[in-house]
Amino acid sequence: MCDESKLADWAKQTISRRQFGALTGAAALTACAGGESATNAQDPAPGLKERGVNFPTPDGTLDGFFVQPDSGTHPAVILWPDIASIREAKRNIARKLAAAGYAVLVVNPYYRDVTGEQFADFAAFIADGGFQKVGPWRGKLNAEAIMRDATAIVDWLDRQEGVDQAHGIGTQGYCMGGPFTIWSAAAVPSRIKAAASFHGGGLVRVDNPMSPHALLDKVDADLLIAVAQDDDAKAPTDKTVFAQAAKAADVDTVVTVYPGDHGWMVPDSPAYNVTAAARGEADLKALYAAALA
Repeated sequence: MCDESKLADWAKQTISRRQFGALTGAAALTACAGGESATNAQDPAPGLKERGVNFPTPDGTLDGFFVQPDSGTHPAVILWPDIASIREAKRNIARKLAAAGYAVLVVNPYYRDVTGEQFADFAAFIADGGFQKVGPWRGKLNAEAIMRDATAIVDWLDRQEGVDQAHGIGTQGYCMGGPFTIWSAAAVPSRIKAAASFHGGGLVRVDNPMSPHALLDKVDADLLIAVAQDDDAKAPTDKTVFAQAAKAADVDTVVTVYPGDHGWMVPDSPAYNVTAAARGEADLKALYAAALA
């Protein structure tokens, strides 16, 4: 998973802030056919509408970014970001998914402490001591907190114009957001019908009754567990333990090790892998097409 040693390795790479910016810009152009400005949230891609949102939860006021097709009704998706939280790379992932016919909410998981974007990109996260900064915020995000959040998020989504309540809700998460998808599906099994974890950390927590793999008997969703090859090398039994737990719980699950390192799905990550990310996007869309129909 994404820890301090991983960030230290990334920081040693010869990717400068300028190179990071170029990478993020290129990814934005790939993700959004309209080629919108990286900071222009008021001018969404053609066919989409987007806005910043906030609404109450049991723990405070959650804020996020909501993007959807500008007409019709569509299945909703909850996007849990990685450790660097809301930023343009995540908004662009959401825009691309919305263009495929989904109403997507990018959640600020740190809303208990801060509002909105804290880091422009992963380069800023590394340069500004992001791991230390978010540590106290992330420490509050246990299973119970995320399950409370998911319940409030689903309630909010189901009251939004353009969200089709006749279809299930999907959820996808990256890095620390990976286990959040399982906790979300366990919290609201009547509505969340698909969950995808991309290079998620902490899906198997030994002797922890709230470990995502231990809660699969509460889940009524199809799952995609996309494992990074370097994470698998460090914990090679986790994928097997998770798959066995899913089979025991009779949860339709695909557990796959992808040919990419931790962070391969995220355009502003030093580990971003265009080929593996395209495969992940295709697998995600196939999951949603089957489970949210």
